[in-house]
Amino acid sequence: MRLHRRRFNAALAAGFGWGLTATAQAQFRVEISGIGATQLPIAITRFRDEDRSGQAISAIVRADLERSGLFRGVDSSGALDERSAPQFPDWRARNADALVAGSVTRLPDGRFDVRFKLWDVVKGEDLLGQALAVSAADLRLAAHRIADAVHERLTGERGVNATRIAYVTRAANRYTLRITDADGEGGQLALSSPQPIISPAWSPDGRKLAYVSFEFDKAVVMVQDVFTGERRAVANFRGSNSAPAWSPDGKKLVATLSVDGVSQLYQLDLAGGDKQRLTTTSAIDTEAVFTPNGQSLYFVSDRGGSPQIYRMPVSGGGAERVSFSGSYNISPAISPDGKTLAYVARDGGGAFRVMTLDLAGGSPLAVTDTTDDESPSFSPNGRLIMYATRAQGRDVLMTTTLDGKIRTRLLSTGIDVREPAWGPFIR
Repeated sequence: MRLHRRRFNAALAAGFGWGLTATAQAQFRVEISGIGATQLPIAITRFRDEDRSGQAISAIVRADLERSGLFRGVDSSGALDERSAPQFPDWRARNADALVAGSVTRLPDGRFDVRFKLWDVVKGEDLLGQALAVSAADLRLAAHRIADAVHERLTGERGVNATRIAYVTRAANRYTLRITDADGEGGQLALSSPQPIISPAWSPDGRKLAYVSFEFDKAVVMVQDVFTGERRAVANFRGSNSAPAWSPDGKKLVATLSVDGVSQLYQLDLAGGDKQRLTTTSAIDTEAVFTPNGQSLYFVSDRGGSPQIYRMPVSGGGAERVSFSGSYNISPAISPDGKTLAYVARDGGGAFRVMTLDLAGGSPLAVTDTTDDESPSFSPNGRLIMYATRAQGRDVLMTTTLDGKIRTRLLSTGIDVREPAWGPFIR
């Protein structure tokens, strides 16, 4: 049973099976495909002495920027650092519009001093320079922060490389919930279990994860502090408890409960108040997500005979159907600005693909070229969508730009990777 079907079918029954090892480390490499309509050509030279740090800082920065779909790497050979005076005509001859160079120096206390400078090659001007003193464990994070600083300076938009993602891996009949950098590397083990873990969802402040665990021999919604590891069951009612979604203020969850029979949407007060039933139908209502303003919910229901996406006010009232193309549309996700819906659609040939829909009007757009897509999740700046899919016999993570022109594959070695959830900007 594949993940996209499992999510909807979790509202019907609590029984599915795949697993993973507690000790397996997810190792990723990035493959980027597609051609963007407009990409800024940027040269990122090898940082001086980065080979002594154990991290390829410049390669991480380059991959981060290319993954955004806004930048294209060009020939960056040459010996430069942040103290250099670049020969701008030479870099213009390589068709570079921007240039990044830097250095990595080990400090007496064991930390590393990471410095970089960004130049506008066309104008021959300095644009940005920074220095970061970090531990060896934070060198990857420093590289992500450099990429974000360059991204913001050149585009005016916040980069997301220093944010985190959560995902579930499987191997050897165990499940692992992991929290990593946005490129799938580094990070921490949040939970390992012989029982399924599904549907991770980040709290708005990035401090907690809600997810569904089957360690109690049924689906139970848990909330876990990602810094302390403390966790508690917030929905352990009779029947199945699944598909948690945070309210924008972080005070409530909406979950799918079958406590009264058929699976319906309920709002849970995390301070301990009574649960509130939001839908009252004879259909399956599940996979709810809040709009950014917290006033509406998008969710999946088969009330029309097949799974489709609907919208309703959180305060109650009638639901209106949103998806009309095709007979099977599930897993809604809303962009941070509330303007774009991403979801998974099954086409007439049985392929499952991530789609986007401009909520102000327009037609659905397929943004992937794979056929077994699951669990779309927006980056916090709304620029990218992360999703899980099947490729070369493995479950992998990918990102795509909203137009589908730049797709990045985060390849794991021997581990199936599913259920991605992109975390917020840390407040």
